[in-house]
Amino acid sequence: MTQLKPVEFGVNLNNREPLIAPGYGMPQLLDLSQTVEGLGFDSVWVGDSLFSKPRYEAISLLSAISQRTKSVRLGTACLVSSPRQPLYLALEWATLDVISNGRTIFGCCAGNPEIGVRREFEAVGLDFDRRFQIFEEGLEILRDLWIRGKTSYQGETYKYTDVSFFSGTEMGPLMPIQQPPPFWVVSNPRLVTNAADEKMVRTMKNACRRILKYGEGWMTCCRAQHPEELVEQLGYLRDVAAETGDDASRLVVSYQVTLNIGDSESQARQAFGDYIGQYYPELSKMTDLSNWGPVGSPEQIIEWFRTFRKAGVDHFICRFGSLDQFGQVERFAREVLPVLRAEG
Repeated sequence: MTQLKPVEFGVNLNNREPLIAPGYGMPQLLDLSQTVEGLGFDSVWVGDSLFSKPRYEAISLLSAISQRTKSVRLGTACLVSSPRQPLYLALEWATLDVISNGRTIFGCCAGNPEIGVRREFEAVGLDFDRRFQIFEEGLEILRDLWIRGKTSYQGETYKYTDVSFFSGTEMGPLMPIQQPPPFWVVSNPRLVTNAADEKMVRTMKNACRRILKYGEGWMTCCRAQHPEELVEQLGYLRDVAAETGDDASRLVVSYQVTLNIGDSESQARQAFGDYIGQYYPELSKMTDLSNWGPVGSPEQIIEWFRTFRKAGVDHFICRFGSLDQFGQVERFAREVLPVLRAEG
């Protein structure tokens, strides 16, 4: 039986919420980052979108959060890196890693199959149907610049010759503190389909190859009723690792879960449904509400975490589906987190 790593817990600060929730603006979001750290969580996270789901920009926001916190890790869940120009992204994230004293986690994804995301790719002049190839080219370039300090990558979309953040007058190339900041690569192959045919198996294995080649971690979400799917992909990760001589156990397995704690399940479910409908106007119609995450009493929430912990999750990223972010975070820290820490 695979030995589980120590379990960790983070909070997604919902950088879209200030645009949809009265009384929760940027000052409150920054205050919440300090509250999360003070309550003993391990990490804080923000999401990313260009204009399909508008929110405050992730890297700028994490820079501000880095100055309001001291020890929590800072991550993106997730940064849609494929439409971003990789040289600018490499420079921006390296700067963030230095500002935060090496606390960043680069949670990255290629982009969901939503109409809004397709429009984002079109707006920046990239082919959405080639997003995974573009995504992987970008990851190659980022790892070059963050590990070797330079890149001469030659791909279909990007071609560079001896590019570095170094002119010869500096002491060395501009680099992040972490070399590299850990990549947690997103894969949700069953997010919009339940296909069990050979095509799905190929899709799953391709995703696993990508995670193992570029990642220090795997991030997933949005299938909260299906722990068996997490186990399934972990199996494919081990299979692909065996084929390539890698070790899948080195990966951090992270799961972003959206939840709502209430005095009753019906109360929590109503608040949760209203919230998700506002937060994801398109994706909420594509995904069953119950697959976003658990709702209900603290006991019900604890049981869900136990199930996914047993399935193999090492790091939970908790996003609270509620207009009352402080209340949810504090209740989780008071009534759920101590139980899970004791069992972890």
